[in-house]
Amino acid sequence: MAQLATALFIMIASPADIPTEREQVHQAVTRWNEANTANRNIVLVPLRWETSSVPMLGKHPQALINSQLVEKSDIVVALFGSRLGAVTAESVSGTAEEIEAAQGSGKPVHLYFSEAPHPNDVDPDQLKALAKFKNEMQQRGLYGSFRSPEELTAHVWQAIEHDLVQLDIAGIPGGTTAEKTAVDFLAQPGQESIPKTDSRGRLKHETRRWVELINRGTVDAQSVTVEATSQGVFLAGPDAPTTVHAGQARRFPYMLTMQSDDPVIVVRWEEQGEKREKIFSI
Repeated sequence: MAQLATALFIMIASPADIPTEREQVHQAVTRWNEANTANRNIVLVPLRWETSSVPMLGKHPQALINSQLVEKSDIVVALFGSRLGAVTAESVSGTAEEIEAAQGSGKPVHLYFSEAPHPNDVDPDQLKALAKFKNEMQQRGLYGSFRSPEELTAHVWQAIEHDLVQLDIAGIPGGTTAEKTAVDFLAQPGQESIPKTDSRGRLKHETRRWVELINRGTVDAQSVTVEATSQGVFLAGPDAPTTVHAGQARRFPYMLTMQSDDPVIVVRWEEQGEKREKIFSI
């Protein structure tokens, strides 16, 4: 059965040195759609110059990207690795120009800087320019950082949920933005890299992962259980069914093995005497 959905366009802006991270944001948007579109009537459309821009002559390439992608977008996710990018006629780089254009139009812009090790052939002038730009951004608002593509996914999901609230798009079945009067679970993945020293004094990093289960509704969820359904995913769920009150968040750590599939969990609960469940890709 066909259903109507609100479409939001998310532009992925960055210099060309971080293609893996750009792809990770695209995948994060796709996975959000898989987990949420059917029951929230919202579809997110990723925009990238590689796939969404139309080749044309007559204008500077950056001007075309601005008119075709920035103006069309509702949200901008901007990423930087070890380069600021090439200078344009209007700004210190193409990505910086896209950020300024989006902000000037009142669009939400989420800015993230990579903390991963720089490549061996890094351009010192680009690093210097990027550091200056980062300092300027610090004076204009908050920016985030990430060490891995997986950590970036968690940030993107968090930004999306924040924007849906700010844009007053509740995503309730039926398309209404009326007050929620039911359990409304959101499963938000997260991870952090913890530095550790092994027995030989070598510095290594251990990745800790978790899923944040948030009840955004106005009704308590009773008899809540959380189970990992993917192979190679081990979730530290509650030992016994628990209650997640309205507005409450609960964190559940999980581990992945080398042979793990894409992490998927199923949340089961009782709501006003009825048994319910929801599947999340995390």
